[in-house]
Amino acid sequence: MLRSLFALLLFAHGLIHAVGFLKQWNLASISQLSGKSFITLSDEASKLSGILWLLTCLGFFVTMVGCLINREWWSGVGLVSVLMSQSLIIVYWTDARAGTFANIIIAMVLVLVYAHDRFEKQADQEVLQLLKQPVVVPGVITREMLHDLPAPVQEWMLASGVVGKERVHTVRLQQHGLMRTSPDGKWMPTEAKQYFAVDRPGFVWEADVHMLPFLPLAGRDKYADGKGNMLIKALSLVPVVNASDAKTDQGTLLRYLGELCWFPSAALSPYITWQAIDSTHAQATMTYQGVSATAVFAFDEQHRLVNVSANRYMGGGKEGKLEKWYIPVRAWKEMDGVTIPVKGDVIWRLPTGDFDYYQWEITDIDYNRPELY
Repeated sequence: MLRSLFALLLFAHGLIHAVGFLKQWNLASISQLSGKSFITLSDEASKLSGILWLLTCLGFFVTMVGCLINREWWSGVGLVSVLMSQSLIIVYWTDARAGTFANIIIAMVLVLVYAHDRFEKQADQEVLQLLKQPVVVPGVITREMLHDLPAPVQEWMLASGVVGKERVHTVRLQQHGLMRTSPDGKWMPTEAKQYFAVDRPGFVWEADVHMLPFLPLAGRDKYADGKGNMLIKALSLVPVVNASDAKTDQGTLLRYLGELCWFPSAALSPYITWQAIDSTHAQATMTYQGVSATAVFAFDEQHRLVNVSANRYMGGGKEGKLEKWYIPVRAWKEMDGVTIPVKGDVIWRLPTGDFDYYQWEITDIDYNRPELY
């Protein structure tokens, strides 16, 4: 909706510039416009300015088309068009000064688009760096590989369908959901994509959170080389959260451990050790780059993963405290040949009550498809 409204503004603003061309070339009688500039122009200069009005009109039209079909170049064309437009407006200030307001709105949108594109490109570079690593343990998963795992973990991996398939090294998934920042806060629609590396564990999670129609949040959570970093920017410009410390490292390691439910073959990774609790529960401990954390995996009678729980730092710095962290699953589906959880929640179980802060749904997943990254 907002994209369509902005495209309409570009079209109307461009059309108005065509009037400048018609006036300077005497192709139409427009009594409302004097056609005079604050400096004296020769006839040739006036006609040249008319050509500039026309080119600016076409620039806004091209920007509109690029915006609607979502091409990378449209913001650059728009910026050039705004600069040309405002230069002409200054020259013909008496007639055209009202166009300054439209140029301010367009320029603000272009700055936000540029900031968002820059944020995404930075995250994309981090993805390439994360996934640019050699395959450490190639091959196909066999039943024999599962023998050292606790019985409930073996049954989960068999039921998920990973046996007989290639060991997963990289993952790309898409998800959408609802997020909130306080127990009674407003739910915010969220669209996200996430990339995982398995042999040297890590992930990059990129998200757009629609806080308000005119105040989107751009988020990036990263775990690489044993270090975590959560970055959230309002309008892709103003940092709201930039957490990076030992408590963040523990939290992102636990997030990776909990999210291997989407690529179960990672349960065989050498940095994860398993211990049986009972017939439906097993404890996983992940140790990597000097940081260690433990989570409990629970399974149902159909050997599906139904929840993951752990003690995770909520926040970083002096304010960060260990709290109970809980991920219940609400739906499962076979995707890319593997049965995985596709709907669930992420909950802090606080002394004051449960804080359900993220409701997620997996919409697409690919394994070992580097050509898509």
